[in-house]
Amino acid sequence: MRFIQEKNGSCDIIFSDEEIKVLNKYKKLQLPKESTKHFINNLSRLLLSLNSNFDEETKKLLSSSTVVEIDKPED
Repeated sequence: MRFIQEKNGSCDIIFSDEEIKVLNKYKKLQLPKESTKHFINNLSRLLLSLNSNFDEETKKLLSSSTVVEIDKPED
C-alpha cells in the first residue's frame, strides 16, 4: 500500500491489485513480523510528515474513537 498526501492534508491510501485480492478474500492484511517492523517504521515517518501538512486547527483535533470515517474516493 502507498500513502499519498495532498497539500491540503488529505491522504489517499492506494492498494496494489494483489492487496485488493487479499482484502476481498480475507477481509484483512496479515503482515509477518519483519513486514510489521517495516510498516511501523514507514508509518512513523509518514505520521510526522502527514501532521506537518495540516493547518493549525486540524493539528489540534483530538480523537476519542478507534473508528475513522472515510469518504468515497473522488475519481
